[in-house]
Formats: sequence, structure tokens, C-alpha cells
Amino acid sequence: MASTSEIKSRIESITETKKVTDAMYMISSVKMRRAKREVEKTAPYFDTLKKEISELFRYIPSTDNRYFRARKVKNGEHLRHGILLVTADKGLAGAYNHTAIKVAEEYMSRHPETMLFIVGEYGRRYFAQKKIAFEKDFTYSAELPNIWEAGKICAEMLEYYDNGTLDEINIIYTDYKGGKPCECKRNCLLPLERSRFGGTERETENGKKEFLPSPDAVLAGVIPSYLTGFIYSSLVDSYCSEQEARMTAMSTAGKNADDMLKELKIRYNSLRQAAITREMTEITSGAQAQRAARRTEREE
Repeated sequence: MASTSEIKSRIESITETKKVTDAMYMISSVKMRRAKREVEKTAPYFDTLKKEISELFRYIPSTDNRYFRARKVKNGEHLRHGILLVTADKGLAGAYNHTAIKVAEEYMSRHPETMLFIVGEYGRRYFAQKKIAFEKDFTYSAELPNIWEAGKICAEMLEYYDNGTLDEINIIYTDYKGGKPCECKRNCLLPLERSRFGGTERETENGKKEFLPSPDAVLAGVIPSYLTGFIYSSLVDSYCSEQEARMTAMSTAGKNADDMLKELKIRYNSLRQAAITREMTEITSGAQAQRAARRTEREE
């Protein structure tokens, strides 16, 4: 059985650890609120952009735009796939990183020649340790993503798509639900579908609006901005999900620490009470022995 000094040392150690987990909980809470404020600032622009693209389709009965092309696969030919995987820079976030990595590995098992693109130090280290090659690891931190980084990532991904290196690009990220359980999703970045912008109707209203130099050219110009917004939103959603997962993990760790402290304090107090009782018994026994010795001396 552990001594009182050992139990006291454990209590002090757990107390200090709990201070760290409580601090991490508060820090994650602040970071999440800050990220949510940033995405709320840009949301109106990208929502309006999506509506404008939807409106634009009303004037285009069909399009040969490269971002919407439906490439037919010949017999024996395989599409060249790419994945943009969003992970965190650090661990201690529950199953957040492992879930995203698992979705990516399952997809890669179905498409072994998939080109992997990674955001986040955790994902880079994971695949490097497993000696799984990835095409590019974006050096941008997953910490507090910004629109500039999203734009650079979008430009590089579009380069692979435009030059024909990739036929399909997917993004794997964790969707933030705002207090509800987060969900790891895989969405197709390219090619896009018209239904993504408000239905498959191909209503035309030629003559009411004029697009220069052409509707397809306008479409080609706004799609990169739309994809930048989608990537930025995915990065922020993942970041908020990471912070919420870390808050949950730290909250659970704090509760476990409280339970351990409660149990250790009970054991510590029991040992102290036993020690005090033993000391009192020894003192009482000693006093009784002295009184007995004095009585013997008087009788002699």
C-alpha cells in the first residue's frame, strides 16, 4: 500500500495536470470563438457568390467549362484521383485526427494511385512515419486558417486539375456542427455539378443580361473564388471541430482528474486517521504503562 507521502505526491501531480487541462480547455474555447468570428465576416461574400453562379446558370443552357466537364472514362481507364486532407497540427484532440486519416486511408484503399495533399502537421507526420508518399504537404499551419492560405491552396490544386494531372479532386475535412457531434466529410472539389448551385433546371433568360466576353468566361473567372471560399470554410470548420474535440477531451480529463483526486484524498485521509489513531493508541499505552510502573514502585 502506498504511503501518505506517496499519495500526497500523486495528489499534487494530478492537481498540476488538471490546471493544464483546464487551461487548454479555455484556450481552445477562445480559439474556436475567434475562428467562428472570422468565417462569419467572409460568409456573406461567398454566399452571394454562390447565388450569382446559380443566377448565371439561368442564362447558360449548357456549358463546356472545364470545371464542370464530365469526362467519359474509357474501358480499362481509371480516373486520376486527388485528396486534400485537413488535419490538425497537434494531438490531444480525441479522435479528431484519427477519424479524418481513416476516411482518407479508406478512399486510398479503393484508389491506390490517389495523389495525397495534406494540411496539418499531424497528418504529415502520420503518413511520413508509415512511409506513405504524399504529393505535397502545404506548409501552412492548420492553426487559425485565413483566406490568403485558402487561396494559395486552391491555386495549386487548380494547377493539377487544369494541366490534366488529376481528373477528380476531393477534400476530406471535419464539418463543425456547433455543439453537436462533428462529422468527417469527403466532398468533391472538382469537377463541379450544376445541381450544387440550386437545382438541375436549365432555364434560360437570354436577352435580359449580357456577360462579357461570354457567360462561360465569366463562369471560369468566378469559380476559383468560389472554390477558395469552399476550401476556407472547410479549413475553418475543421479547425473549430478540432478545438471542440480538444475541449471535450480536456473536459473529460478534468472530470477524471477530479474523480482520482477524490479517491486519493479519501485514501490519504484514511491513512492519516489510521496513523493518528495508532499514535494515540501508542501514547495511551505508554501512559498506562508508566502509571502501572509507578504503582508498582509505590507498592514496593
